[in-house]
Amino acid sequence: MIPAKPLRIVLVDDHTLVRAGIRTLLEGRTGVQIVAEAENGRDGAALAKTHAPDIVIMDISMRELNGIDATAQILAQAPRTRVLILSMHSAEEFVRRALRAGASGYLVKDSVPQELNLAIEALARGEIYLSSRVSRHLVTALAADPGERAESSLESLTPRQREVLQLIAEGRSTKEIASVLDVSIKTVETHRAALMARLGIFDVAGLVVYAARNHLISLDGDPD
Repeated sequence: MIPAKPLRIVLVDDHTLVRAGIRTLLEGRTGVQIVAEAENGRDGAALAKTHAPDIVIMDISMRELNGIDATAQILAQAPRTRVLILSMHSAEEFVRRALRAGASGYLVKDSVPQELNLAIEALARGEIYLSSRVSRHLVTALAADPGERAESSLESLTPRQREVLQLIAEGRSTKEIASVLDVSIKTVETHRAALMARLGIFDVAGLVVYAARNHLISLDGDPD
């Protein structure tokens, strides 16, 4: 069960109403304290570093830095923090990517409110929590392919290359990307050339399409 000391939680989701709904659900119970909120993965990672929360509730599809790469950043700097992915995506590929990044739980957004409480309690106990629909997807996939799958082209990129890819797909200029990542323009150009070579895509339009298909960016009407 929830320990006597309040669980300190950071919410990361690009929709204000979604964050407000989660906050309302959690503030209605004892033993939970919302310490900060962010609307993108980059700010979420920074807040996790500042506040060192027990749990981060993380969306996947967000601007600047997606939730999966943000999860990896958070755990690199605060390994005791546990991340619960809360997303509309229930496909096995997203669950695999999230767990590989170090997430401790995965919950789909159309779950009943009680399941959010169950997930938080499980993470507080140091357990892994997967919602029932996600579990079915993952078990089915593992049964069909019990061996290790070949590394996808997205996973073959370095975390920094994925960041650059997402920012390019969001329409950021090289100068803007350098500013966001606090690196030189030359460094950005090097990462861009490397990721293009790795993906075999050599134009911005192609990178945008690739990023959208892999849900690094959201197109109008896409769930997140």
